[in-house]
Amino acid sequence: MNDDLTQLHGPWKIHATVEKYADPFVRLWVDRVTRPDGAPGQHVVVEMKPGVCVLAVDDERHVYLTSEFHYAIGRVALEGVSGGIEPREDPLQTAKRELAEELGLQADSWEYLTTVDPFTTIIRSPTRLYLARGLTNCPRRPEGTERIDAVRLPLAAAVEKIRTGEITHAPTCVALLLIDQRC
Repeated sequence: MNDDLTQLHGPWKIHATVEKYADPFVRLWVDRVTRPDGAPGQHVVVEMKPGVCVLAVDDERHVYLTSEFHYAIGRVALEGVSGGIEPREDPLQTAKRELAEELGLQADSWEYLTTVDPFTTIIRSPTRLYLARGLTNCPRRPEGTERIDAVRLPLAAAVEKIRTGEITHAPTCVALLLIDQRC
């Protein structure tokens, strides 16, 4: 193989990339590589569309979460409002859209908290975290696949649910812990 085509990727060398699957939500490819130890190998990468996770907190320090069955994990999960950023959509607009769609809430105040990488070895899926305050009701517009129940509970109780394993969605966990320090 011509070394001019080899790409350095940290301590890895990528010699060839073959896309195996793609749809509007996820892309999967396999790289033929030289590993950091010098041995030949391959590495699989799954890329999900970037997303947002929103935690809405009211003036009484209650957080609004979603309770919904999630197909991949096969159970109901308690988590912040989450969704994918559409092409050419501003992440804050995504956060506002998802909050209205899933919980029927609008917020007067928005704060970007941070971006997390929920998975780091094989899956690329950056997720921006937002805090929404100054809440008012608006019409809910869930997507056809969504059967979402809204859950309102004290922020301290939500943080405790991280400790007990009742909240496992990594972006929600990070956002709750950050917000608990701020509010």
